[in-house]
Amino acid sequence: MPQFVVNPRRTDPYKQFKFRVTWDNQVVPGIVSVSGLARRTEVVELRAGGDPSLVRHSPGRTTYEPVTLARGVTHDKAFEDWAERVWSFDAAAGAEVKLQSFRKDVLIDLLNEAGQLVVRYVLHAAWPSEYLPLPELDAGLAATAFERLVLQHDGWSRDRSVTEPVEP
Repeated sequence: MPQFVVNPRRTDPYKQFKFRVTWDNQVVPGIVSVSGLARRTEVVELRAGGDPSLVRHSPGRTTYEPVTLARGVTHDKAFEDWAERVWSFDAAAGAEVKLQSFRKDVLIDLLNEAGQLVVRYVLHAAWPSEYLPLPELDAGLAATAFERLVLQHDGWSRDRSVTEPVEP
């Protein structure tokens, strides 16, 4: 089976430089990097007493690695607003966490060179475990200031409703 059914003349895999991240039905502007999605399943070893020197293996618990988002510092408050739902320093005692709204599904879309959606993954029940509003500042560097948000989540899945588009 060819890698690309709708566009059989395409031979190159999709590039990693065109993507978008969405939550609350809003594209989050300015994101320059998204860490890779990783899932790990523990290996459980079992050897019964009567078995020869043979160890059997079976799957154990599955964990999902956190996802890190980075973008240049601007006046957009999407990272900060979400991080403050998990913990707000200025909130009254007992109201520091917004329990009903700190978890969100996050869409990570991979786009082809023409900007068409080609692959989508959904982070389920994600929430910020780390927020870095400013990097270390250094007057000797000519660099962009980036903010970072680390997301914990209950797992991810590929959105199978997204299919290969007809390329222009």
